[in-house]
Amino acid sequence: MEEQPGLSDQYRRSSPWPMFIALGFVLSELGILFGGALVPIAVGGVVLLEASVIGILRESDYASTLWAPALGIGALFALAGGALFYWGLRIRAVTVVSAGVIAFLAGIGFWLDETGRL
Repeated sequence: MEEQPGLSDQYRRSSPWPMFIALGFVLSELGILFGGALVPIAVGGVVLLEASVIGILRESDYASTLWAPALGIGALFALAGGALFYWGLRIRAVTVVSAGVIAFLAGIGFWLDETGRL
């Protein structure tokens, strides 16, 4: 019998994404809670959360490219940030819109790279 490391016969390795999702939540809330100079940390936390979701979609073969989920998640977060701004949650809105724009621009960069136009 051959000994191979893994979680079970079906899954041979574990995914790192849950740890990054948790870290993204912590950083985003830390930056929002203390506000001011820590808003860039909050944006970084939301970007980490977005990147983790994109990585999960790609790793589980729900997406065949990186650019499509990055564009979708970026647009979704930008719209959610606009709704937060409408409701008067300005620091959260700036954080979420900024992270959405970063993810959207990353999606454009992934598209340019994967189509050979970069």
